[in-house]
Amino acid sequence: MSFLRVDQLTKRFSSRTPVKGISFELERGSCTALLGPNGAGKTTTMRMIAGLIGPSSGQISVQGLRHSSGEYRSLIGYLPQHPAFYGWMTGQEFVMYAASLSGMSRKDARKQTIFVLERVGLAEAAKRRIAGYSGGMKQRLGLAQALVHQPKLLLLDEPVSALDPIGRREVMNLLQSLRTETTILFSTHVLPDAEEVCDRIMMMRDGEIVENGELQVLTDKYRLPLLTIQVERHGAAKEWLNSLQSRPFIQDAQIQGNTALLTVNNMTEARRLILDEVSSQDIPLLSFQAGTTSLEDMFMKVVTA
Repeated sequence: MSFLRVDQLTKRFSSRTPVKGISFELERGSCTALLGPNGAGKTTTMRMIAGLIGPSSGQISVQGLRHSSGEYRSLIGYLPQHPAFYGWMTGQEFVMYAASLSGMSRKDARKQTIFVLERVGLAEAAKRRIAGYSGGMKQRLGLAQALVHQPKLLLLDEPVSALDPIGRREVMNLLQSLRTETTILFSTHVLPDAEEVCDRIMMMRDGEIVENGELQVLTDKYRLPLLTIQVERHGAAKEWLNSLQSRPFIQDAQIQGNTALLTVNNMTEARRLILDEVSSQDIPLLSFQAGTTSLEDMFMKVVTA
């Protein structure tokens, strides 16, 4: 049985419908990235799953419990994109407050608070007032309150958006370790993060899910051979570079200055013919790299289709 089941979920606000009858399932222990441009419906979907707003229609269940059940909320940890805090509280007081709201005893709340603050790198700042925290520290505190009651489902809305590179790396490492403890659904605009920690990808566009599947399956489906070619900056070389767009093996060409990114349908043929021309026409080649299109390329292709 699926751990999280979403069935025909819809949310309407007056004349606007940000989520339009979406359905999906997550298995226990999976880590799934929810991708999509601004306004695609990601945050509204996360807030409905978290139980913060009710759906206009459709059903959500976690571990067989419906979202209308009193026990449902205790299974979920949620970090919003812009978490709000009481600035007069210390970090430790806030996490203990969150723990008490989940029904933990004071003894267990204190023990778990110390543990999660250490885990997110806030142990030394635990007794400082939140008003003095940086944006990155507040993001870590939000993650601590989402984790303190050991949720079965962790919902993270842009969890590294306010972090510096060091903080981002620490949180990504934490998410890697959490994969063995809980089921994770997180939205992000940082596509390499999705590739690093997730085994599944869902893509939303205009309130609908347009792709949903294992990362490797979607990668195999959309990834195409890619050539990156750079020549010296002079007329003949740049003219030759621009002429590559008309070759029959080119599916897409992006040329800026003296550099071309060429998506090809036959890498072997493209490499042979282009290098033959470089040699026969004495093209001043600076670099020639063969690779494949990225998750970002797949994302752009799907959400702008």
